[in-house]
Amino acid sequence: MIAVFLSPFYILINFYIARWLLSWMQACSKHFNNKKIRACIIVIYTFFASAMLIGFLLPANALGRLMKLIGNYWLGVLLYVVLTVLIADAIRLVVKKTKKIPEEYIRSKRTFVIAGTVCIVIISTLSIWGAINARIIHTTKYNVTINKEVKKIKDLKIALVADLHLGYNIGTPHIKNMVKKINKQNPDLVVIAGDIFDNEYEALDNPKEITKALKSIKSKYGVYATYGNHDIKEKVLAGFTFNKKGEKKESDIRMDQLLENANINLLRDEEVMIEDSIYLYGRPDYRRPGRGITTRKTAEEITENMDKDKPIIVIDHEPSELQELTDAGVDMDLCGHTHDGQVFPGNITSALMWENSYGYLKKDNMHNIVTSGVGLFGPNMRVGTIAEVVIINVKFR
Repeated sequence: MIAVFLSPFYILINFYIARWLLSWMQACSKHFNNKKIRACIIVIYTFFASAMLIGFLLPANALGRLMKLIGNYWLGVLLYVVLTVLIADAIRLVVKKTKKIPEEYIRSKRTFVIAGTVCIVIISTLSIWGAINARIIHTTKYNVTINKEVKKIKDLKIALVADLHLGYNIGTPHIKNMVKKINKQNPDLVVIAGDIFDNEYEALDNPKEITKALKSIKSKYGVYATYGNHDIKEKVLAGFTFNKKGEKKESDIRMDQLLENANINLLRDEEVMIEDSIYLYGRPDYRRPGRGITTRKTAEEITENMDKDKPIIVIDHEPSELQELTDAGVDMDLCGHTHDGQVFPGNITSALMWENSYGYLKKDNMHNIVTSGVGLFGPNMRVGTIAEVVIINVKFR
């Protein structure tokens, strides 16, 4: 319902931007005063601005997928359009207030054309780079020492990925690239910390090829995963969901089956033992624990029956309850969810929301690592952040 209440603001923002664009084009050339040309520009702008809604209303066919994809690109572009234009207008008002530059120069057509051109160059550069950067998967490495002796294992190389968001933005080619990056590192253990899917199973471009790609991950001790807040069946419009009161959201059964077919072990508030020496525990999402789980176990409940002389590794989608986990004796907490903000200035605001929004944090005796993720949610771009496969070299002593 929030999307409905915010829709008037979205319309007003787009009206403001469209009006600004038309004014700038008219200042650039008198040809843009032509009514037919202006009408064409308005139609094109309206098409992009309404692509998200059209894609939401259409079925998940080729046209629906295309409109969703266009809408997601538009979300990112619009963010930088709004920021850039608002900053430009703010600068103009400040300069006007200082009265250090003549009023006629500030209001001149030439100044408007130059300022508008600079804005469009900035917007285009950020948007194009963001779209390209989102498809580049980096490898980030951390070295961690857990002060517990493991007789059978001296070193453990873990590949951590999260936030694949398989759907309209992320498809088979990106996942194949991710798998290639993982296998190149020859990990002992692979963990996926949630948000494997992007809400709609129908959004997958090629489920069979994705299954085949994920199944080709090579790991000595296997691949383990937990679900995140987007691994559920629901439709999303511009990041907003439409919930019925009291409705419990669960994963599409086809999501579960895809993971099973790909030899990915889904942990639902449960543990496994690696070589009878290391605990690996997968927590369900804090807000949406999923099928068969009403309330997930507390950190204390997770470890109460564990031998705390053995290393305890937890996969938790959101990097929350860090103090509770370390107090419960967890040695390492592996997370995703934040995307490191995904697009600037989100990486700044994200850092204000989480104790550890990205990277490595030593919390008392616990190592917390948060990955920025492999995929995307919403805007189809990354600016100021990276897509990554995280490699953690763990030593026991």
